[in-house]
Amino acid sequence: MHFGYKGAFRRLLQLSCHLSHPKFNNNIIFKSSTDFLGTNFSTLRRSSRLRSPLRHSYAFCSPPIPLHCSHQYLTPSVSLLFFSPHTSLKFYGCPSRSNQCAAIMDLKGVLEILEEFAPLSLAESWDNVGLLVEPSKSRPVKTILLTNDLTPAVMDEAEVIKSDLIISYHPPLFRPLKRLVQKDWKQQLAVRAIEAGIAVFSPHTSWDSVKGGINDWLVGGVGSGHVLVLHQALSSATQRHRLDFTAKNQEELNNILMLLRETENSETFHYSILRNEEGGQRVILTCPSSALTPVVQTVLGNDTASQSLSITQVQQPPLLGCGQGRHSVLHEPISLAVAVQRIKMHLGLPHLRLALGVQKTLESVVQSVAVCAGSGASVLQGVSADLYITGEMSHHEILDAVARGTSVILCEHSNSERGFLPVFKEKLAARLPDSVTIAISKRDRDPLEVV
Repeated sequence: MHFGYKGAFRRLLQLSCHLSHPKFNNNIIFKSSTDFLGTNFSTLRRSSRLRSPLRHSYAFCSPPIPLHCSHQYLTPSVSLLFFSPHTSLKFYGCPSRSNQCAAIMDLKGVLEILEEFAPLSLAESWDNVGLLVEPSKSRPVKTILLTNDLTPAVMDEAEVIKSDLIISYHPPLFRPLKRLVQKDWKQQLAVRAIEAGIAVFSPHTSWDSVKGGINDWLVGGVGSGHVLVLHQALSSATQRHRLDFTAKNQEELNNILMLLRETENSETFHYSILRNEEGGQRVILTCPSSALTPVVQTVLGNDTASQSLSITQVQQPPLLGCGQGRHSVLHEPISLAVAVQRIKMHLGLPHLRLALGVQKTLESVVQSVAVCAGSGASVLQGVSADLYITGEMSHHEILDAVARGTSVILCEHSNSERGFLPVFKEKLAARLPDSVTIAISKRDRDPLEVV
């Protein structure tokens, strides 16, 4: 939006309000920076003159906020939002006789919401995440089925409830397929999804990594504490390199900069210039890695600059709170027996597997806990903690941990993940219109049982 046209947009908005039926209510979905929202939310509440509290949700970072107001209060409610550079906004009407708005949500819109919750760039490089099956014919998303694993039983369930989208935490398609035939059960699932027009999406390790995701939920089951990420996630922004070189004088520097400006994507270069006592010009330049070769060739064309040139890779900034695994120092130490009971309750399980660390008992004190949902041995390896919690580890990996005095709780792979689905359901429901139904699979379960 170009904000020089505020008057035109205001007239357009007022015209839209005038033409809409007065018996209609309006649902407004806007996305705001946290600072802007905190500063202006009370102003918005006053200006909208709503008789009932605004319905809003802070479930996601930079949250889109659903706001419900009657027709006559639409214009003052959105004026503050429409003309702020800190917000993006869309709105739709629904009959005032019901708060159930019949807004149409398409697959693209749902995928955008999923990306905002947990960007796919947070997933591990080996993982296969995102939209795995996309129907050829577009249709509104009315029913979403959440599951930890997409099995034939879960697919039966999806077909019965006429699901439009299955969000399967584990990717049902992981390795490349050369054919789609009926001999392989995963290929059968892909064919069935395509024939039924059901989209399939998998977030997997992006949910493990994101702040407020599965691992934060899992470690929270032990108790409150100071939580740190075990393997820090880094920004997925374009990789950049830093070049440091010196030009003999201002004229020489100008020639180098002129040639650099002719380089493709030169608008993405950033540089600073420092003058030394001898009159030389030191240049510190950063450029995208994709532009490194032509930039280096340009600098090497100058004798003085080429002799002083040094190149380093710019380290990507960390994404605070995101990454694989979590380590918590509990605010109040507990016994190992209490930790076991808390995890049983948190996961809704009657049984767990426990390996006691050397010279540890059920009464031993647990001050620090390290967790990784699923198969966590590679993430937990070498981490100092009183207790490891994960889904599965190999026999020898458990022996290594026990020998270091660390006790280990194993919940079975998917049992350490599945309990997050109800949490995510609430987060997703807060972002979707009431016309979308979200169901958690009743047939999804860990394949292992204690008998």
